[in-house]
Amino acid sequence: MSDSKVVLVTGCARGGIGYEYCKAFAEHKCKVFASDIAQRMDDIDLESLDSYDIDKLELDVSSDQSVESAVNTIISKCGRIDVVINNAGIGSTGPLAELPLETIRRAWEINTLGQLRLVQQVVPHMASRRSGSIVNIGSIVGKVPTPWAGSYCASKAYVHAMSNTLRVELKPFGIDVVLVMPGAVRSNFGSANVDRLANHDWKLYKDFKEAIAERAAASQGGKATEPSVFARHVAKKVLGPKPPRLISFGHMTGLFAVLSCSPLWVRDLFLSTRFNLNKKL
Repeated sequence: MSDSKVVLVTGCARGGIGYEYCKAFAEHKCKVFASDIAQRMDDIDLESLDSYDIDKLELDVSSDQSVESAVNTIISKCGRIDVVINNAGIGSTGPLAELPLETIRRAWEINTLGQLRLVQQVVPHMASRRSGSIVNIGSIVGKVPTPWAGSYCASKAYVHAMSNTLRVELKPFGIDVVLVMPGAVRSNFGSANVDRLANHDWKLYKDFKEAIAERAAASQGGKATEPSVFARHVAKKVLGPKPPRLISFGHMTGLFAVLSCSPLWVRDLFLSTRFNLNKKL
């Protein structure tokens, strides 16, 4: 155990990228704790991972008590946490003028405060050892927000700002902070988004229902990066001798990098055309 990195990954149900993070870090001989909420613990299929050193751990990032309990459990078992992969997150698709505030609030509780909640629990342990890596999962849409996903994009933009601040604030304690900005990576994230929209009856935007549903699944096109490829790329970078400040990888990252540097009118024109917002009502 003394030579193995201890890694905590959140949001690890099978079919998601978190599940692949667990395998990727375990392939590097890390001791991995795969965590998720109670309702999804059965979806962390350890039978297919029995050749790796992976344990399941219940963790709800929206609960102070759950996060504290999970961190203390790992510390009591292993004496430390070397790497945190702040992966847990949910989608929040729909036009901002109609999306229920409760839906937005729920996404922010998990996608933003959930990450910070875990950071605040694990930092004292890392600081005491003057060592550790915190890996926060953002998104390319946190840099270039898209129509029909403003709530999700804003939650990821917060992750970017939080990570860039933490990187400077935690440097004196020897803690590395890595921001990951995935592009389009294949997972069950898109289907989960579509399921949440199934019974929603838009009013002002009823003529855009198909476009909204298409946006919910936009990251799951035929050219989406395979999650195993993505996770291995991240694990290799994070476990390197000098973890990078930013990892941007996956399908469409190049396009969004260009858009982020483009004048706003160019960006607006592209996004309006791409997401069917050019028609007059």
